[in-house]
Amino acid sequence: MSHRVIVPIGPYHPLQEEPEFFQLYVDGENVVDIDIIIGYNHRGIEKLSESKHFDQVPYLVERICGICSSSHPYAYVLAMEDILGGEINIVPERALYIRTIIDELQRIHSHLLWLGLAGHFIGYNTVWMWAWKYREPVLDMFEMTTGNRNNYAMYKIGGVRRDIKDEDIPALKKMLDELAPALDLFRGALSDDPVIKARLKGVGTLTKQQAIDFCLVGPTARASGVNIDVRRDEPYGVFDRLDWNVIIEIDGDIYAKTMCRVLELYESASIIRQCLDKIPKGEIDANIKDIPAGNGIGRVEAPRGECFHYVLSDGTNRPVRHKIRAPSFMNVASNKVSCVGGTISDATITLAAVDPCYCCTERVAVLSGPEDKKIMNGWDLIKLSQEKTEKLKRELSDGRPQ
Repeated sequence: MSHRVIVPIGPYHPLQEEPEFFQLYVDGENVVDIDIIIGYNHRGIEKLSESKHFDQVPYLVERICGICSSSHPYAYVLAMEDILGGEINIVPERALYIRTIIDELQRIHSHLLWLGLAGHFIGYNTVWMWAWKYREPVLDMFEMTTGNRNNYAMYKIGGVRRDIKDEDIPALKKMLDELAPALDLFRGALSDDPVIKARLKGVGTLTKQQAIDFCLVGPTARASGVNIDVRRDEPYGVFDRLDWNVIIEIDGDIYAKTMCRVLELYESASIIRQCLDKIPKGEIDANIKDIPAGNGIGRVEAPRGECFHYVLSDGTNRPVRHKIRAPSFMNVASNKVSCVGGTISDATITLAAVDPCYCCTERVAVLSGPEDKKIMNGWDLIKLSQEKTEKLKRELSDGRPQ
């Protein structure tokens, strides 16, 4: 007779860089169910944003995630520029190219970091060392273009804060050329190594319909055959002026997710090179001083998928409401089906296959009032957010919210 037991992964675990709690229900070695419990490192970024000047918020939101730390400020400034009339109508041409370069450098950095961790998770530490070695020149490129190796402080409403020097462009192209053999190395390992295939193929599979049902985004969705990408579907920067492809895989397993990210590295390198070849002369900042009342939406294709920011302004110098949805918030839930049916040993790499960022994902709230304190779940928070947004809209139509 089978005996079902609980195996906890987290909230602290060697294969999780951040605290999150996955409670596996197992029958022998097989996972039959899983509970996903978030809320261990919520930092209140949305509330903090309401106390910051509009120009201070990019510095705050880029610390939501250190690996894709240009996605959140980019989505935020797009939301603000939506209030002003749209990025394409406001931001100077040169700044649009610089934004796109930084956005794709970040994708290379993030995918390489995940690839190294994935190698480490399955005991393939050679891939881990390769990835860490070839991340370094990417960070050097960031340092050359932004002055920082992480948290790049480049995005502002109406443009960028720092120009790319024309004399640095040849060096950046040379670094891209030197990165190409490394990408071939990773692609070759995936294509030829039987151990990698045996470990990843058929593991943690998500069908196309499951990906749609869970509203998955980014490589997690594209690896299951869902043809979505914000860069193409709702273009920003100069993505609609460049030649590049959306990478689609169809098998939906961890191998497909890995291959999808490796092939995206080639596309990102090509996008950056095209931008460096075409970048025009000119200003990099529209010098926006005031923000009118209104609300705006910003969407970017972060390395993990769609990053969404909503901002409500009442015409003062601070956001009234700032709502953020990171891609991992959508993707982590898919573990409810991808882990079930696999083994305990497959669970950790399956959890990691969505490239989760738990500090981006966290949502928790405690309300205190006449009744006892209440811990709110995800549905409670959605309802609370909707009610608060509608209340602020009503107040805004009558005058400044209190």
